[in-house]
Amino acid sequence: MYLLGYDIGSSSVKASLVDVHTGKCVASAFYPKTEAEIITLRPGWAEQHPEMWWENLRAATGAVMQKSGAKKEDVAAIGISYQMHGLVCVDKNQNVLRPAIIWCDSRAVPYGEKAFRMLGEEKCLTHLLNSPGNFTASKLAWVKENEPEVYEKIDKIMLPGEYIAMKLTGEVYTTVSGLSEGMFWDFQKNGLADFLMDFYGFDRSLIPAVCPTFSEQGRVTAQAAGELGLKEGIPVAYRAGDQPNNALSLNVFNPGEIASTAGTSGVVYGVNGAVNYDPESRVNTFAHVNHTAEQTRLGVLLCINGTGILNSWMKRTVMSEEVSYAEMNGMAAQAPIGSGGISILPFGNGAERMLRNREAGCSVHGVNFNLHTRSHLLRAAQEGIVFAFKYGIDIMKGMGMSVEKIHAGHANMFLSPIFRETLAGVTGTVIELYDTDGSVGAAKGAGMGVGIYKNSSEAFATLDKLDVIEPKESDRAAYEDAYGRWLDCLNRL
Repeated sequence: MYLLGYDIGSSSVKASLVDVHTGKCVASAFYPKTEAEIITLRPGWAEQHPEMWWENLRAATGAVMQKSGAKKEDVAAIGISYQMHGLVCVDKNQNVLRPAIIWCDSRAVPYGEKAFRMLGEEKCLTHLLNSPGNFTASKLAWVKENEPEVYEKIDKIMLPGEYIAMKLTGEVYTTVSGLSEGMFWDFQKNGLADFLMDFYGFDRSLIPAVCPTFSEQGRVTAQAAGELGLKEGIPVAYRAGDQPNNALSLNVFNPGEIASTAGTSGVVYGVNGAVNYDPESRVNTFAHVNHTAEQTRLGVLLCINGTGILNSWMKRTVMSEEVSYAEMNGMAAQAPIGSGGISILPFGNGAERMLRNREAGCSVHGVNFNLHTRSHLLRAAQEGIVFAFKYGIDIMKGMGMSVEKIHAGHANMFLSPIFRETLAGVTGTVIELYDTDGSVGAAKGAGMGVGIYKNSSEAFATLDKLDVIEPKESDRAAYEDAYGRWLDCLNRL
């Protein structure tokens, strides 16, 4: 028996088939093989055709079924992870009315800022836990004002994952987690954010019915089954945005646990057990996958634009393309903790939300031409990235969150021993590295949704833990001293 998981990204769609009994992925595939097109009609705009996601999903499904040799009758449930904050509009016949406005489209920023100002910052933060910002509700406000002929035809709005679920089942549902990421959920009244709906002039009928994150959310139709080579009637039993789903994939469900990624940009996603927010709105807070009215589980999301991109810049400019990252890590290890006094601020990839949307830029401090080498610079770059993570984690602690353990996939910056040891050392937390990804997590979420797994402990009992990194007490003072210098540099800016 198998579980099928999909991860609907803006670059590709990935499918994974997971064996129910072993918990292992037996086959995976992604399409397209080159990065998917993002339509940019104007600066700051980013759109994709939802039909493209479906076409790539169809190709990925065929590939995993062929690779695995699994019979279509053996697929027990389907789970979906998806790129967050997008807007898909369909008419009463479930036809797409315009290309999806995706997560990295910034056209709605003025609409969210106006709502934040006119409704009041305290009102928005206490009820939505965020500024309306550039999220789905504000994107719909843009459509309403700029494309009224499209807006008038809308029967339902949805997130990218909800569109895929609709294509699979013919039914349109949303979740509390989905509504919260679009700024449609009021955490004070535990219901639809009527005050924001009224401000934007949205009809309640545009919002799909709500279903639990882990539940049967429709069954695969005969038409979808024919297109995908699957059996009719398979339940779709889980869906979540990519960051909450990444946390699920890493078995992060409870307060004190953090899921982290560190690719081009970096994410720290922690679980809070109380309704709270950052008064300066430097982080985003959404309902986590296991949030209910009875059990508060909020995902606090910190995104840092300048992380792995600094390391890749060092590779291209300070080193050379021929030098591997492993070789760079070896050179960096020759420098001491604190990089001999060099501090690098890694914020060279645009404005940073945790810095109150300021564009601080990347800067290098403390270089001594008679002392420092490339080894010092390479280590300082990795330490600077880690210190940005530490800065964001401290914001989370200021919200009352405990931070006890960091879960991460064994990929990108987490492949570097220096990165891992510095993060453990400066935060004082244990880091656990796992072998997993979003599509595998979505498959296991579907297993929870249909009751194959009775709880998360059972679903993730076979999750491969590759390594555990514990902070070294002997290095603590050196890390604290290095972070203090880095923080002084940031404060001076």
